[in-house]
Amino acid sequence: MALTVTILLVVLLGPVYAQQKGWEKEWSEAMANGKKEGKVVVATSPDPVMREIAAKFKARFGITLEHLAGSSSQLAARLGTERLAGINSVDVFLGGVQTVANVLYPEKMLDPLKPQLILPEVVEPKRWKKGKLWFADPEERYVLRVYSTITGLLHINTDYVKPGDLTKAADLLQPKWRGKVATEDPTVAGSGSNTAARIYLQMGEDFVRRLYVTQKAMIARDRRQLTDWLARGTYPIVFGAQSSDVERMRKEGFPLKEIYGFTDMPPALTGSPWLLALMNKAPHPNAARLFVNWIVSKEGLEIYARAEGRAALRTDTDESFIPPEQVPKPEIDYFDTFDWEFTVSGKEKIRLRMKEILAR
Repeated sequence: MALTVTILLVVLLGPVYAQQKGWEKEWSEAMANGKKEGKVVVATSPDPVMREIAAKFKARFGITLEHLAGSSSQLAARLGTERLAGINSVDVFLGGVQTVANVLYPEKMLDPLKPQLILPEVVEPKRWKKGKLWFADPEERYVLRVYSTITGLLHINTDYVKPGDLTKAADLLQPKWRGKVATEDPTVAGSGSNTAARIYLQMGEDFVRRLYVTQKAMIARDRRQLTDWLARGTYPIVFGAQSSDVERMRKEGFPLKEIYGFTDMPPALTGSPWLLALMNKAPHPNAARLFVNWIVSKEGLEIYARAEGRAALRTDTDESFIPPEQVPKPEIDYFDTFDWEFTVSGKEKIRLRMKEILAR
């Protein structure tokens, strides 16, 4: 009888043990070979949290993380130029949906990410709010989304703009705010064009023209400059300031406030700060495999989520630091600024239209 039970257990559980042993073997090989490679090169925004990410990754795996910093569009342009010269310097790309969907993916610069994710705490459905890993690309294997947060529309300096001054989007068009609005460049792929596309679709072209042109909005490409203008009151209404920097300054006593939407312009979702993608022809493939698994593990993802104040899509990450108004409610159907189809077919057309409107 005991022998029969043992045989049944082997038959029934054998595939489970084999699967477990399979991932462990792959992981051990990646660990050993990754250490031989010595480093992983990650291209992403110039975010201070990358210093902590690099330190934790080094402590965990003994592998150096080299951070190639820049905006998503800048990084994509550099990678394209390098590839024409036969150079492949980057392993992992953490970037915005505009660049990933309209440049890296269609130009076939990515390797399938899905087969590289093997840690149980990464691939188990129960770990994710959607009941599975959320691959954003049409093939559902190249580009992973791990954040979904109600996104802020703009920030105000309450020494100059009282919350009651702006109760609806139309209030932004009042003459008293002319020359008082600043925005990240809406003609360049990135958060500036994302915001402009959202406003365009929700409020229409006439509203956009009046906001950006009639109100003489100051356009900048440096988000830190926008944050500085906001804090000083140079431009007390700002689209595109870095939310994490604004929150830090708010805690230091600066009179800053984030606005998520208006009565005539409901809130929207963002997948910011990044989508995860694996570059093909990666120079350090094993170190890259370790990194992509670790960065979406509870430890890795929570570091970034806390620093950026974003809601991760994992079920086990801490969200106590996120204001309740930023956490999506499952019963609400939000406008999603990171929607792939919208990004590919709609947002780019609006970005080009913004260039015409602004004559840039």
